[in-house]
Amino acid sequence: MKKEAVKTVALAFVLSFCLGSFGWAQSLGEVVLEPKEGTKPPLILNAYAVERGQYGTIWKIYLEAEDPDGDMLRIASVVHQVGYGYYPADFIYLKPKHQKHFKGYIQWNTFSSRTNFLREWTRITLTVSIQDKAGNESKEVVFPFTFESGAKGPKGLNPPAPFDQRDLPKLGNLFIDLFEPTMMGAGIRED
Repeated sequence: MKKEAVKTVALAFVLSFCLGSFGWAQSLGEVVLEPKEGTKPPLILNAYAVERGQYGTIWKIYLEAEDPDGDMLRIASVVHQVGYGYYPADFIYLKPKHQKHFKGYIQWNTFSSRTNFLREWTRITLTVSIQDKAGNESKEVVFPFTFESGAKGPKGLNPPAPFDQRDLPKLGNLFIDLFEPTMMGAGIRED
């Protein structure tokens, strides 16, 4: 039974990696593991992100987390956009040195290849959790974000403690392409 679960996870990881380069990884679905007895879930200790920015902003989401068992596997992220709904989950796999404890940021370039603009005051929420190798998941942290053309860029903003250090590592990039709901289907029909 244990070997089958490991094979399933390994196959899902390989397919996700291989097909991800073709943009198909999101259609595979998520492999859900039952938590092993006696293990503890990861804990998100601190989290921070700005709440407003211009379309195309490089949004940094700061996280500090630890796992008593030292087996954190990946950061799971889901976006909900008002007027559109939920996007497929995106996963950032952690390097071995970050599996016990990390303090860093994930980065998302909010410019989308699927639309050249988003309407002013488009609101999204990014929900982040951390999953470990034993099948446990941390509590979720929700980050609201509004696209505003007059918003100050994140370059001039310094994150608060404990993220105010200059040498924080980038843990990975989010790859979620947003849609402009009012433009969906544009060009398909003739007016």
